Amino acid sequence: MPDTGRERPRLSVRTSVSVPVRLRDGRETTPSVVSFHGLPAGWPVDKEPLALVFGTPGPVPLVRVHSECLTGDVFGSLRCDCGPQLAEAMARFADEGGILLYLRQEGRGIGLYNKLDAYALQDTGADTFEANRMLDLPDDARDYWVAAAALQALGHTEVALVSNNPDKQRQLTEHGITVVEAVPTGCHVNPFNDRYLRAKVDQAGHRIAVEAAGTAGVVEAVGTVGTVGEGALS
Repeated sequence: MPDTGRERPRLSVRTSVSVPVRLRDGRETTPSVVSFHGLPAGWPVDKEPLALVFGTPGPVPLVRVHSECLTGDVFGSLRCDCGPQLAEAMARFADEGGILLYLRQEGRGIGLYNKLDAYALQDTGADTFEANRMLDLPDDARDYWVAAAALQALGHTEVALVSNNPDKQRQLTEHGITVVEAVPTGCHVNPFNDRYLRAKVDQAGHRIAVEAAGTAGVVEAVGTVGTVGEGALS
């Protein structure tokens, strides 16, 4: 579990530049891509976070905090739901405005090579969390303080968080962000990630309506929009 007790540095905006992007549905939009000053000394350059700001966010913007997943976000892996979650958030923010925080926390924070090692163990029968433990790695090593600091640098301390992950909401709250609303996203289930999604529900409390593998389309996530105790994504 991340150490939330030690003092964290404050961030400020370093650069904001317009970057035209093509969404997965073929539409084009132009968010502002934002970098930050103030990361701790020695912060690895390959772990630098970004914010993509769509439109002009209101006082309580829609926010998606997305941890990097090379296999899902870039290569379209079906073993997880990361790529579809990212695409869904970007499409929604293109329509409604919002902030996408992209954190460089590959494999729930264990790194790319370790994630692939865990995949190999999953192929022998372990679930996603059991595989991490077999490698003497934490179930989830992600730390969301930098997301909270980036939001504060952008002038936002109240958000509508697009997530079903209660730990994400809890950590943001601990770091000074008020989650006014927890906005559920779709359940992107397929025959290759059904077991993975069920493990997230059963072991990490993610509020996802996992239907039978092979279900076509996107199924709405369960849970009342509101507090962590009521219903909130990865």
